Amino acid sequence: MPAIPSADDIWLNLFAFLWLMLCWVGYTRYADYKAKNTACLASILHLYRLDWMNRLLLRDQRIADASVVGNLERNTAFFASSTLLILAGLLAVLGATDRAQSLLQDLPFVTTVSREVSELKLLVLLAIFVYAFFTFSWGMRQYNFASVLVGSAPIVGEKNVTEAERKAYAERGARVLSMAAHEFNLGLRAFYFALATLSWFINPWIFILVTTGVVGVLYRREFHSDVLRAMLYTPTPQTDNNKESV
Repeated sequence: MPAIPSADDIWLNLFAFLWLMLCWVGYTRYADYKAKNTACLASILHLYRLDWMNRLLLRDQRIADASVVGNLERNTAFFASSTLLILAGLLAVLGATDRAQSLLQDLPFVTTVSREVSELKLLVLLAIFVYAFFTFSWGMRQYNFASVLVGSAPIVGEKNVTEAERKAYAERGARVLSMAAHEFNLGLRAFYFALATLSWFINPWIFILVTTGVVGVLYRREFHSDVLRAMLYTPTPQTDNNKESV
């Protein structure tokens, strides 16, 4: 006989879903707001992209620049295609929910739920990966736009282009690249929270705990990671003197 969820189970699962949305949407809004006035991966990388575009305008050959943009686009395309494969797998599991439930029951700490609740959890996972596909595909298109900007950049010594126009062109190129990277970052966050959602099939409380942990991991990586400190590193005069003495 199929399990009939109690009122407490329904409210607990509803709270777990709302906690997921609060953590996901809340952290995204918080990260975007804090990036405006705090050094983080997004803000620092935008400055590097601006330097990149300014230096691109000083080069006659832009083959390496086009190759870098193409590599970024391929990375995004890889995740977009992987998302489609995951969606196909989830649709297959959705058609065999009873078998998937029987497999989960053998695991420790698994909470018994009805088939309808399990299907709703699968639908949440499907929605997350659909969102991830749209963000990755939009980021891929924006990298295409960036390729066009690289190809149409003013050449060195072009007389009809003023210095102000070159500066504006570099800013536009960096902005488009940063927008594409932002979409890629949103897709990666969707993967993080989708992996956290897998724990929902074990226990809603574990799901809430793992989702909270994902927010902590994202915050540390974007605002307090070692790679961020490396990109912010500026050698001190004392360090330079020591190098010269050696």
